[in-house]
Amino acid sequence: MKDTYNIKIFNKISKKGLSVFPDNRYIFDSDCSSPDIILVRSEKLHDYKFSNDLLAIGRAGAGTNNIPVKTLTKLGIPVFNSPGANANAVKELVLTGILISARNIIQAHNYVKKLDGSEDEVNKSVESSKKDFVGFELPGKTLGVLGLGAIGVEVANMALNLGMKVIGYDPMMTVDRAWQLSSGVGHAKDLNELFSLSDIISLHVPSNEQTKGMVNKDLLSKMKNDSIILNFSRQEVVDKRSIINAVNSSLISKYVTDFPSPDYISNQNIICLPHLGASTSEAEENCAIMVCNNILDFIENGNVHFSVNFPEAKLSRKNNQRIVITNANVPNMVGQISTCLAKGGINIADLINISKDDVAVTIIDIDGKLSQSLMKNIMSISGILSVRLLPPLN
Repeated sequence: MKDTYNIKIFNKISKKGLSVFPDNRYIFDSDCSSPDIILVRSEKLHDYKFSNDLLAIGRAGAGTNNIPVKTLTKLGIPVFNSPGANANAVKELVLTGILISARNIIQAHNYVKKLDGSEDEVNKSVESSKKDFVGFELPGKTLGVLGLGAIGVEVANMALNLGMKVIGYDPMMTVDRAWQLSSGVGHAKDLNELFSLSDIISLHVPSNEQTKGMVNKDLLSKMKNDSIILNFSRQEVVDKRSIINAVNSSLISKYVTDFPSPDYISNQNIICLPHLGASTSEAEENCAIMVCNNILDFIENGNVHFSVNFPEAKLSRKNNQRIVITNANVPNMVGQISTCLAKGGINIADLINISKDDVAVTIIDIDGKLSQSLMKNIMSISGILSVRLLPPLN
């Protein structure tokens, strides 16, 4: 283990998160060319040249589209994020989106801003024109939630408490999220059913090859007339031309999105917000604290928690020297490592090996001290991506 670690920070990261790192061993340097740790929010890193010293990247938020995850996986570098830490902030913004679209708040506000004249004239105009902004109440309306992760579950439960009917669809839903979801939330068997039964759709899926443009002309054609779509997920999950055509033809009455586009801005029935989903002081603090704690645990103990490209891996620490190995997920890797240690006269006190897709994390506690020559032998095994040696606990 190194005596000190350099942390390069892109964007503004909450000081409460940064305070997780001990001052005597972690140095914040925004100009560092060879950081051990990178912390980021929105900065795009696809063209960034990563140094050989890099051990981990942390994204203070849930999405990692701005980070070249596949490249970093091949380099044996975990990418940590903070799913769920901003869930309440996004949930509250979804509620705002539902209310402003259901009650025509933006259009009504813009109308009032253009009024001129005396108080009596303004009052007369208001009374004669308020019928143009008649909306609807939420109880009894059906909200369809596409994606039941941390945010989707909170949105679904919130809508139930407002008296709405709620149905959800997520073929990848985890057991943990299922436990958190209210039993009152119905289950749509597929996307067509979700969109055909809903008055309002709220999108909460990541942006990837499977979800890109998934909300398209065919899916939108299944919706009720004058329905509403809210996108606080990612811009790419909606086909832009299809949503514009659906709004212009009054197939849907409102599209509320957190991702502005020049094609949307002039359309009065497309409400654009400037990516406010996680823009609360509480969410920024929660995200930073979560990701910094998990990076610290990885650096100090080799444990992996909430990484988008590495498996969950945790081994309780005793007063042993610890080897943390990232390796390709191929047969007999643990056997080769164990054989190498045995030849060096090293006894294994404890071990876990957890894999995810093409990568695996192997954490080994050993009796005795590992020599540099034995370290090199382990590193020379085909398929090894990285090896770190951690000293015993003080």
